[in-house]
Amino acid sequence: MHIDLTGKTAIVTGSTRGIGYAIAEGLARTGASVVLTGRKQEQVDRALAQLRASVPAAQVRGVAADLGTAQGVAALKAAEPHADILVNNVGIFNPQPFAEIPDEEWTRFFEINVMSGVRASRAYLPGMQEKDWGRIVFISSESALNIPADMIHYGFTKTSNLAISRGLAKSLAGTGITVNAVLPGPTLSEGVQQMVAPGGDHASALAAANAFVREHRSSSILQRVATPDEVANMVVYVCSQQASATTGAALRVDGGTVDTIA
Repeated sequence: MHIDLTGKTAIVTGSTRGIGYAIAEGLARTGASVVLTGRKQEQVDRALAQLRASVPAAQVRGVAADLGTAQGVAALKAAEPHADILVNNVGIFNPQPFAEIPDEEWTRFFEINVMSGVRASRAYLPGMQEKDWGRIVFISSESALNIPADMIHYGFTKTSNLAISRGLAKSLAGTGITVNAVLPGPTLSEGVQQMVAPGGDHASALAAANAFVREHRSSSILQRVATPDEVANMVVYVCSQQASATTGAALRVDGGTVDTIA
């Protein structure tokens, strides 16, 4: 299958590293014009340089904005008025006992993990409707279904992503715009690497992450963490012309961790 997104503009939120960066690189390889986003300009500049070195022919640019705020999304829209493809990837996680999570942390997780995607989708949807073509993808998580006891506030935001993506897809019935959610399982992004092996090298982080999967996600069929590229491959397909009949779906890239067949 050859995926060609030449002429399409793709915005990937939270894309200076990890899964978001891998998605941006994957889309750049298809010929799409890709917009990276991050909170700090230096992070955006570093990611742009890395992507241009990896994909010399890439058409890429970046926007520094805090998308956990309405003002940040407005700044993104002002800098990049149009998108054919929107990947709502920006998100945070942090293990914390339920009784110790204050109201402010619940609100922070909701604003970043949920409202960033709501606001960005609302901003770019009218342009997609004018063309009767578009792709909106929410990066959820297997934690939307397997709510982690030590990150309940994170799990609840990822379940919210599923509700929003399904409802938005239904609201666009009969159009050329698809809306889907992608659910990664344990993935060795930079954030996970720091969580499982603070200060360690990649090899030690990989070993620790794989041990975590076997101990805490024993239902995993893969029995290892995924790579960001493996998640990105699914997202790139969902954004493609070939995925025109896939909408309202929750597509799992969880290594079989969620123990259901539906």
